[in-house]
Amino acid sequence: LKQMTLEEKVGQLIQRDAGGGLTGPGRGGSGWDALAARGEVGSLFNLTNPPWINAVQKAAVEKSRLHVPVLFGLDVIHGFRTTFPVPLGMAATWDPEIVERAARIAAREASAAGIRWTFSPMVDIARDARWGRIVEGAGEDPYLGASIARSYVRGYEGARLDAPDSIAACAKHYVAYGAAEGGRDYNTVDMSERALRQVYLPPFKAAVDAGAATLMSAFNALNEVPASANAFTLTEVLRNEWKFRGFVVSDYGAIRELSPHGIALDPATAARKAFLAGVDMDMEDGLYSNLVELARSGAVPEAAIDEGARRILRVKFALGLFDHPYVEEAPRPATVKAEYRELARKAAEESFVLLKNDPASNGAPALPIGRNVRTIALIGPLADSARDMLGSWSTSESSPKDVVTLRAALAERCASDQLKLLYAPGTTVRGESESGFAEAVDAARQADLVLMALGEEGTMSGEANSRTRLDLPGNQEQLLSAVAAAGKPVVVVLFSGRPLMLTSALPHMTALLLVWFPGIEAGPAMVRTLFGDANPSGRLTVTFPRAVGQEPLYYNALNTGRPAEGIDLTHPPRNAGERYHSRYIDELNTPLFPFGYGLSYTRFTYSPLTLSATRLSARALNSAPSGERPAPLRVSAEVKNTGDRAGEEVVQLYIRERGTSVARPVRELKGFERVHLGPGESERVEFTLGREELKFWNIDMKDVVEPAMVTVWIGPNSAEGSEAEFEITE
Repeated sequence: LKQMTLEEKVGQLIQRDAGGGLTGPGRGGSGWDALAARGEVGSLFNLTNPPWINAVQKAAVEKSRLHVPVLFGLDVIHGFRTTFPVPLGMAATWDPEIVERAARIAAREASAAGIRWTFSPMVDIARDARWGRIVEGAGEDPYLGASIARSYVRGYEGARLDAPDSIAACAKHYVAYGAAEGGRDYNTVDMSERALRQVYLPPFKAAVDAGAATLMSAFNALNEVPASANAFTLTEVLRNEWKFRGFVVSDYGAIRELSPHGIALDPATAARKAFLAGVDMDMEDGLYSNLVELARSGAVPEAAIDEGARRILRVKFALGLFDHPYVEEAPRPATVKAEYRELARKAAEESFVLLKNDPASNGAPALPIGRNVRTIALIGPLADSARDMLGSWSTSESSPKDVVTLRAALAERCASDQLKLLYAPGTTVRGESESGFAEAVDAARQADLVLMALGEEGTMSGEANSRTRLDLPGNQEQLLSAVAAAGKPVVVVLFSGRPLMLTSALPHMTALLLVWFPGIEAGPAMVRTLFGDANPSGRLTVTFPRAVGQEPLYYNALNTGRPAEGIDLTHPPRNAGERYHSRYIDELNTPLFPFGYGLSYTRFTYSPLTLSATRLSARALNSAPSGERPAPLRVSAEVKNTGDRAGEEVVQLYIRERGTSVARPVRELKGFERVHLGPGESERVEFTLGREELKFWNIDMKDVVEPAMVTVWIGPNSAEGSEAEFEITE
C-alpha cells in the first residue's frame, strides 16, 4: 500500500462489468487486460471464461507496476453448474447442513472457472410476498435467516479462504432492502432503529461473525438516507460495533443512483458521499475514478482511500491471489458430477412443502400415489419446462440441458411401473387462450389421478419482478377449475418463488405440493416424493396470505390493543362488539398457511413440555461474564411418529415475552431441529433458552434481558404446539 500511487489505490476501489462496456481481453487499449495492466480496475465480474480470466490476470500480475491481481466475481446464488433449489426453497429445508454443503459445491465449481468471489448470500428479511426478491432469501424470520446466512458463508469460504476451492462470500443487501414499501423493488424503507436492529440486522451480523469477507450495500433509502451512503449502518454499526474488517461493495449502479435519490447533483458528489459513508468498492459505475481529484482537492482524505484499498487488498491476500492468481484452463466437464446431482436431488426433496393432502376417491390421502392408480394425466404449463426449473439468478454455466423435468422423470417411472401417462399442457404460464383446455379435460377424464404443474415462470420472481396480484398467472386457475370438474383427484405441484394467493384455487385441489423452483434434479425429486420414496419434510419460511390485501403478512407480528381473538371473522361485523377490533370486514386475519407449516405422509404428536426451571434472573443473565452466566433454561418435549412410515419432523421452539418495556411479538422462533423417526419411534427434543434467545432491544435501546412472563411453545409450526410458562425475575 505504501508503494502505491493515488491512482493505483483508487483503481483497487473500482469494479467493472466484464459483460457490459469494454470488449474483453486482447482487444487493444480498451480491453480488460489493458485496464488491468494500468492498474485501473480492482475487480471484474460476469467473466467465466478461464483463458480470458488468465489473460486479464496476466496483464495485472506481470504488466502492472505492483503486480496486484484482479478479483473476479459472479452472482453464484444457488449453484454454479449444479443448480440447487432457489434460496427460498433451500431455506424451506430448515437444514443448515445441506445449505452449507450446497454452497461448498458451488464454491468448488465456481473457483474451478476462476471465480473467487460470489455476490451471495442474500440475507434480507422479507415479509411481503409482492417483492420479487423474496425468492433470493430465507424468508421472514431473523432467527432462521441468521442460521441460513451462517451456513452459506461457511460453505462458500470453507475452512480456509485461501484454499483453491474457496470463494469469498458477500452478504447482501445491506440493509433493509427487503422491507421496500408496497413490495415494490428499489422502493424506500422507513422503520425504527429498534425494528432495524431486532429484525433486519441479525442475519448480517451472523454472516459477519461467520467470517463473511465482503458485504454489499443496498439500493434502497433507509429512513431517508440511501443505504449506499448511510454512515450509520455502514460505519457506526458495521465497522465500529461489529468490527468488520472486510470490504463493502455497492450494488450494481447504486452509487450513480444517489443522484435520482436526490442527495447528489453530480457523479463526483455521489462518489464522495458513498465512499465516506463506508462503501469501499464501486460496482460497475466507474464513479470512484473521481476520488483521485477529490483527494487532491482535500474533499476526501487520502487516508480514507488508503483504508478502502487496504480492505480490498486484505481480502485478495486472504484468498491467496497474490500467490496463486491463475486458474487452470482445463476443459469443462461434459456432465454434472453424480455426487453433486445426488445432493441437488436431496436438497430439492427436503425443500418440498406438502400444504394439503385430502383423501382421494378410495378414502386414502391422494399422496403418495397409490397402487390403485394405473393412469396418470399430467397437465399444466410447467410439467416439461426445463428452463423454469432453474429459477431466477441461475448462472450462465447453468444449462437447461442439465435439467430433468417432471414429465421426463414421470415418464421413466410410469414405464418402469407399467403405468399409463397422458400429457396435455392445457395452457401457457401467462396464457389467456383456452384452446388447450378440452385436451386437458379429456386426459383428466381418462385418468385415475391428475397431476397439475402450475405456478410462476422461473423468472417471474427475482429482481425487478414485483407483483400486485399473487394469484396463479394467466388462466391457470380457470384450467384448474375445468380439470377438477372432471371429478378425478387433482394433485397440484406448485412452482413459485414467493407465497401465492391460493384461496379460491385451493378447493379445486385434492393435494398441494409446493416445490419452489427445484433446480436440475427437479423431476427425480418430485417423482420420488409423489410416489412416496421420499417423505415431504419442508416447512414454510414465509406466510401464505388469504388475500393480497393482508400483505405484508408475517407470523412474528406485535399484538394490538384490540386483538380480534374470540371474534367471529367469517362475516362482516354486525355490531360494535364485532367491529372495533383489529380486523378486516371482508377477510379473516389468519393466513392461508402459517410460517413453519408443512404436512407429512406420516403423523407426529408432541408431549407436554418439560422445563428445567420456572424462573430465570435477568440481572444474572445480563451482568455475568459470558463464561459465568447461569445455566440456560432447558425446554423439552417428546415427539412421536404415530404413523406407518418413516418421516422427518421439523421441531420448532417459539416464545412470547409479556410485561416488558416495549411490546414483543406474539411468537418468535428461538430454535428448531430436524428429527428423523421411524414408525412408532419417539425422541425427546431439547432446546435451551439463555441470554442470546431472551434478549431484545428495550425502551432505552439496550440489547438486554428484561423481567417478563414468558410463554414457550414446542410444536410443528408457528400456530400450534404444546406450551408452558416461566418467569424472568429482576
